[in-house]
Amino acid sequence: MAHISEAGVKKINEICDRYANEKTPLMMILSDIQKEYGYIPLDVQKIVSENTGISVAEIYGVVTFYSFFSLQPKGKYVIGCCLGTACYVKGAQQVIDKFSEILGIAPGETTADGMFTIDALRCIGACGIAPAVTINGKVYPKMTVDKVAEVVADYRAMGGAEA
Repeated sequence: MAHISEAGVKKINEICDRYANEKTPLMMILSDIQKEYGYIPLDVQKIVSENTGISVAEIYGVVTFYSFFSLQPKGKYVIGCCLGTACYVKGAQQVIDKFSEILGIAPGETTADGMFTIDALRCIGACGIAPAVTINGKVYPKMTVDKVAEVVADYRAMGGAEA
């Protein structure tokens, strides 16, 4: 999406037009764009700015503040490792380190094949099942370092199939 096609620009304009009558449309516009494309690069932010009159600086600030928005494309499987206090105390750092080791990427990065992204998350509200990991919304309770390789292998085996 680095070079946005004419159809892409049209789609982004349509999303912006959808919320033209809203008092504060930015979050809704960005949310729809994130759902449509999986990320919100600077070129797209400029189009949103032209449509809404909101400065690119303000849009960028919103995109980078909220963890559910991304400036980069995410992998097919987004591994969210909670590093909130309860999870951290029960070994979440070692779990995320193991995912990083196996996949060869750091938190916030995506594998070269586009299959996996690792995200370090703050509290996800699953303290009772700490340490918690999510993969595309599916929660893995009481994750251990020993289980990480098996989970990654399961998703690799699915390959193109949906989880």
